Amino acid sequence: MALKRGLSSVGVQRSRSSGSRLRIVILFFFSILTLLVFFVGQGLYISDEDSVQSGFGKQICIILKWVLQNVDWRERLASQSIKNLFTKEVIDVVSTSTADLGPLSLDSFRKGNLSTSWKVIGVESSVADKATSQSNQKATDLKQEMSQVKEGKLPNDDHSHDMLTTTLRRQLRDNRREKHVAGLVQKDDEATVKLENAAIERSKAVDSAVLGKYNMWRKEIDNENSDSTVRLMSDQIILAKVYIIIASMKNKLDLRKELQIRLKESLHALGESTTDADLPHSASDKIKAMEKVLAKAREQLYDCKLMLGKLRAMLQASVEQVMSLKKDSMFLSQLAAKTVPNAIHCLSMRLTIEYYLLPAEKRKFPRSENLENPKLYHYALFSDNVLAASVVVNSTIMNAKDPSKHVFHLVTDKLNFGAMNMWFLLNPPGKATINVENVDEFKWLNSSYCPVLRQLETAAMKEYYFKADQPTNSGSSNLKYRNPKYLSMLNHLRFYLPQVYPKLDKILFLDDDIVVQKDLTGLWSVELHGKVNGAVETCGESFHRFDKYLNFSNPHISQNFDPNACGWAYGMNMFDLKVWRKKDITGIYHKWQNMNEDRALWKLGTLPPGLITFYGLTHPLQKSWHVLGLGYNPNVDKKEIESAAVIHYNGNMKPWLELAMTKYRSYWTKYIKYDHPYLHSCKFRNEPDYN
Repeated sequence: MALKRGLSSVGVQRSRSSGSRLRIVILFFFSILTLLVFFVGQGLYISDEDSVQSGFGKQICIILKWVLQNVDWRERLASQSIKNLFTKEVIDVVSTSTADLGPLSLDSFRKGNLSTSWKVIGVESSVADKATSQSNQKATDLKQEMSQVKEGKLPNDDHSHDMLTTTLRRQLRDNRREKHVAGLVQKDDEATVKLENAAIERSKAVDSAVLGKYNMWRKEIDNENSDSTVRLMSDQIILAKVYIIIASMKNKLDLRKELQIRLKESLHALGESTTDADLPHSASDKIKAMEKVLAKAREQLYDCKLMLGKLRAMLQASVEQVMSLKKDSMFLSQLAAKTVPNAIHCLSMRLTIEYYLLPAEKRKFPRSENLENPKLYHYALFSDNVLAASVVVNSTIMNAKDPSKHVFHLVTDKLNFGAMNMWFLLNPPGKATINVENVDEFKWLNSSYCPVLRQLETAAMKEYYFKADQPTNSGSSNLKYRNPKYLSMLNHLRFYLPQVYPKLDKILFLDDDIVVQKDLTGLWSVELHGKVNGAVETCGESFHRFDKYLNFSNPHISQNFDPNACGWAYGMNMFDLKVWRKKDITGIYHKWQNMNEDRALWKLGTLPPGLITFYGLTHPLQKSWHVLGLGYNPNVDKKEIESAAVIHYNGNMKPWLELAMTKYRSYWTKYIKYDHPYLHSCKFRNEPDYN
């Protein structure tokens, strides 16, 4: 009945005036909502006490159920009345201003993007503490007021309940947001402190770092105070030289003479010393005498601008001298790379003599029937270095699971043919098969068929290689490409593998400056996916790509190749000879070699034409198969070396030369028997004297 009377009253008020109707509807709606919140809050509060009664809980459930069933039509009625009174813009503003504020962010807090009900915290600790205490006090007061209402000490009307409930809810929301903001500020402060501490530690590490000295092969770290006397004398000598020049300019002849005398004494005392221990006992007296004359020179001659100019001139002269020495060093290293050590030359000559003293019937190798068996594992090795070839064969056999399935095809030149045969006749590779051939006996390899041979016979090429008055100041690169190995067909024979081995389907090409450390039989089962060449790629982010080897200013190169294409390495290459023949790889090589007669496409060598010939026809192998750089890079990772199947001494510092890097040489020497009679007689040493 009460519900009917309420509805009738609302209808009467609507007929009288729309203003009074709206107020009654809104009042009725908020009265029910306030009652609901009050009962829920009272129920939650009472649940914390021991005086909760089951009857009161049932009454709350009945009221909640009724409200949930009837709130929809009341809400629609109130909403419709509000829409009739206000415009859409006003309603949007109200709904936006009362919407949920969403997740709190530290940026919003710092920018002041908060409502007026927020308490500003984090500015000063005293203010924050005061705000927190006030918030806690308000919450306590509200709880006391609610308790008084329940006990009947305060009036329990709708307006009081509405006010208390709204205030308490706002206070709880404020407390929650204050805690959230405090947590964000604390986290931000902790992160800032952490970053500052890390920066301080890094700066300390930099300040205390010992920079040290570096040379080509080793790192030497100097103590901050080590050899300070040597450095002091060197600095005094430099200053004395500058003051001598200035004294001459200002006509201070007596002072100049005194400086020259002390300079001569200091130079004599310093000599070739690089450490304090090397200095003579008189060094300290020389330093004191030099300091006195330098002090005198400073009083009479010091001119900041003039001193700066002279020091710059001396620095420039020193830089030019260093550049000249670097060129000389590069020239000598290239020259050393071309030479054959006396011990290897001795070995080759002794073996050659012994070979030609053998009867013809004793010059043959066993198991020659395996040379054309495509089911076995075949290796191609082209070399004129007996010792290097022996290391390749020996290391391969020692690490092979079944040496009887491995066949080695060695090709050398006429000069070393007897020595190569004799060495392997004296030191057969166990159950493996080996054969040695002479490249000069390949009658089909002539200048009418091979462009390289034809080009080497031209006057321009002969002048390039053999003219005595060639300028040497054009850089070491020209000297590099004048290496005699580029004149040898052994270096170009790799482009004629199907012609050399017409009965084989696959062959593994090996350079003579490699060492095999693992069984290589798995390479024959690697799927090349229709490619001809299986090789390890050598390019990084910006180096060893095509533009390093080819001249992309030439339209023949720029129109046919990608300058960023990845380069790959010769040294260990699996060649599919069946696909080679099908795609006429040798014909492609001939085409480009003919176009490069004037060396406009690339410099001399075999890698650039190899990159061109096998462009798009190379399958990349895993890098662990082939690790390079042991002939020029002092920073190859030791773990990579030890886990590699093949290591490659590409570069000038070959392991059989005295300029080899000692840190890598043991990987090569472990496969040489230095107690062999021939090696002993030719004075081979395991560790050459590099000093």
